[in-house]
Amino acid sequence: MPALDAADLRLLDLLQRDGQMTAQALAEKVHLSPSQVARRKQRLEADGVIRGYRAHLDPKAVGLSVQAFVQIQTATHTDTSHRAFLRLTETQPEIIAAWTLTGEADYLLRIICADLTALNRLVQEVLLPHPAVGRVQSQIVMDEIKPDSPLPT
Repeated sequence: MPALDAADLRLLDLLQRDGQMTAQALAEKVHLSPSQVARRKQRLEADGVIRGYRAHLDPKAVGLSVQAFVQIQTATHTDTSHRAFLRLTETQPEIIAAWTLTGEADYLLRIICADLTALNRLVQEVLLPHPAVGRVQSQIVMDEIKPDSPLPT
């Protein structure tokens, strides 16, 4: 990864908060010219520091009212079962994030569904029958007190 200076860090902080800021608006806040800001932004994108841009949607506004975190213990710890489980996470759109873990669980899934029936279907018909899955433990989110926020810079 490239070395980041104070202007890069300020630029990244601003872009995390509003990825649609113009070069002019960014330049005013970073105290550089718009062309310098544009070049820095292009470099940060090319270097993979900025991975992309997207709209942040309100789940309830698009009909998704249940969020859960699901811990998975695998039945076996083979490369084949790991790859099979990764394929499963990639094919289920309700699984919006997945992590490998240390400790009792092997994976942690963040799932967003329309309702409890949809979550139950995913757990009962997709996760539990999968040959790589040994145990499933889920926690349903009651309230989101701090949504995903920008990374500290």
